[in-house]
Amino acid sequence: MVSFAYTIAGSEATGGAGFQVDLKTFHELGCYGMGALTCIVSFDPKNNWGHRFVPVAPEVIRDQIEAATAAQNLDTVKIGMLGTPATIETVAQALKKQSWKNILVDPVLICKGQEPGQALDTDTALREKILPLATVTTPNYFEACTLSGMENLQTVEDLALAAKKISALGPKYVLVKGGTEFPGPKAADVLWDGEKATVYETDKIGEERVSGAGCTLAAAITAELAKGSDIHKAVQVAKDLVTCGIKARVSGNTPFDTVWQGAYSASETAGVCHTRIL
Repeated sequence: MVSFAYTIAGSEATGGAGFQVDLKTFHELGCYGMGALTCIVSFDPKNNWGHRFVPVAPEVIRDQIEAATAAQNLDTVKIGMLGTPATIETVAQALKKQSWKNILVDPVLICKGQEPGQALDTDTALREKILPLATVTTPNYFEACTLSGMENLQTVEDLALAAKKISALGPKYVLVKGGTEFPGPKAADVLWDGEKATVYETDKIGEERVSGAGCTLAAAITAELAKGSDIHKAVQVAKDLVTCGIKARVSGNTPFDTVWQGAYSASETAGVCHTRIL
């Protein structure tokens, strides 16, 4: 039986993040990937690889979602970069038209390429209209600080408290990703499931950010949930896949490397990620 995983996200032209990463990750984990494009982001190689951001018209986003949800009985969706309040309103209304088993929100709070005022309006709309619909959210270090109202998350206990605070905004499950900003030698993520906090740890693979790691992690969780895994197994598989992908990172002419989703091997990553309950 085929499992379907759906993404509503932006395109990133180099293939290192966003919609492209979601579909690659879904495929790697055995899901039939589908999606709606919300915006088009093109790095500018002539301007220090800054972002060029073009939103997709709200009615076009609506049409894409209408077509996909009519074609298949979708119940699991990942929400990535939305980009504008108009897009957020369109996606929120579309999500409410049917019941979903899993809505994972990867909360992109900074829309690069926008003016500060526009970015703030987008952040506010995301908090008010999308996060309350989420069953799972996967904020990174910066996003967790912003959503929880905390600063300087220094310990896994801090990550757990931030996750618990964010759950009050609506999501049942909150995975706070420590990333390279989290101090120490461990790459630590903490899941709050409404009752307890579970730490997922591996050794850091360098201190440099690798593009697409957050997108890949969220997409992998989405794929596993679509296949029927519980949240704890979904996070474990996602952490293993990302660890493998960072080790096999792809270099190019950009000033950053990208995750390689095709390097995933369950046997090679077995035992690499350690879990413990706080």
